[in-house]
Amino acid sequence: MKEIHAQALTAAAFAPFGDVLNCDGAPDRMINAGLCGRFHDRARVHVTGGRVGISMFRSRLRQLPYQLDMIERHPLGSQAFIPLSMDSFLVVVARNDLVPQAFLTAPGEGVNFHRGTWHGVLTPLSGPGLFAVIDRIGEGPNLEEHYYPTPYRIVAA
Repeated sequence: MKEIHAQALTAAAFAPFGDVLNCDGAPDRMINAGLCGRFHDRARVHVTGGRVGISMFRSRLRQLPYQLDMIERHPLGSQAFIPLSMDSFLVVVARNDLVPQAFLTAPGEGVNFHRGTWHGVLTPLSGPGLFAVIDRIGEGPNLEEHYYPTPYRIVAA
């Protein structure tokens, strides 16, 4: 089994795969009588056909080391995973060569996968495992899966 070290998620390292969703830096503007900071337009939602939908996911908790045997992608739309708690989770992505990379989010941080990006399944490591997911809703083949003949073992960096 091949081993991968999960690294801290950064916008620069994740840029080829999607967007990091967080509240880093100063808000773009203050709203609601100055009581709320708006961190504006953190990701582009892209869909071909269909429409944009918001779903709720509750995932079983996983742990490191994690055995990765499958990744998936959505050729017709982007997909965002936004945790509804301040718990980090594991994010796995791969380029078209299917060699995976692993990241650990900071507490409360989410991701938006670009359309067609190979990625692992939702993998919470602690907390309730509750997420808002923003993705394409509609007809058509929008899920491709790849199963690795030899699984990868993901460990903390």
